[in-house]
Amino acid sequence: MCLLAIQYRSVAEAPILVAANREEFYDRPSSAPSIQSGKPRALCGIDQQAGGTWLGVNQHGLFVGACNRRKMNRPIAPRSRGLLCRELLRASSAQAAVDMAMEALNNDEYDGVNFVVADGRTGYAIHGGDDINAQPLEEGLNLIGGGDLNDSRDERVKLAHRLLTLQTLDSAVKFLAVASKVFARPSAAPGRPGMVMEGREWGTVSSTLIALGKKPRDAIYQFAAGAPTKVPYEDFSPLLRDILSRGLREARTKTQTS
Repeated sequence: MCLLAIQYRSVAEAPILVAANREEFYDRPSSAPSIQSGKPRALCGIDQQAGGTWLGVNQHGLFVGACNRRKMNRPIAPRSRGLLCRELLRASSAQAAVDMAMEALNNDEYDGVNFVVADGRTGYAIHGGDDINAQPLEEGLNLIGGGDLNDSRDERVKLAHRLLTLQTLDSAVKFLAVASKVFARPSAAPGRPGMVMEGREWGTVSSTLIALGKKPRDAIYQFAAGAPTKVPYEDFSPLLRDILSRGLREARTKTQTS
């Protein structure tokens, strides 16, 4: 399971603000975010076991993130959910990504998964469990883990919501500053939820903070290659700004030649 928060279209200069912790087996190798080949360009980490990803942004300003979820009717030999996440990053918009995800998930090739897809115009949570559906993101704070969007039964979701709404997060800087502390919060006591999970073989293996503004130069991408309680966030913003600038240039060229 993972935990993802997205503050959507409530901050004018940064319509998409994301904080996400990834949980996985410690011995499953992955690489830090890098620009992937092909078009559209995408910035994401890569799961070196299956070749997929868990989260990324493409040159069109499309954000895609994935969280595992439980599913009763699991396929015998499921295809990697991370591969589908990487394929969604090839979409030109959030609406196109929703259409791709719904078609793929209805083929019953995947174990349980939740996707969040968002651009500056539309955003959705896609529930890929036993009941496959897409739910529009609310304006403001949205949270998702191993259940449905803003699931009030999920103690981790409830804790994250409380901590992220203690003050008004009305700028990208403020959101990222608060989220970096919230998503580094360990469990206060055994049996109580924390943002960072630590088990013997499985737990929080990375954390990501993203701000997508209206201008490429304002984009922020920070990544901790481990639990953020132990590993500092590193800045990958220049890579994100590069692909967003490339996307903007290509869009302008296409408009001028059409």
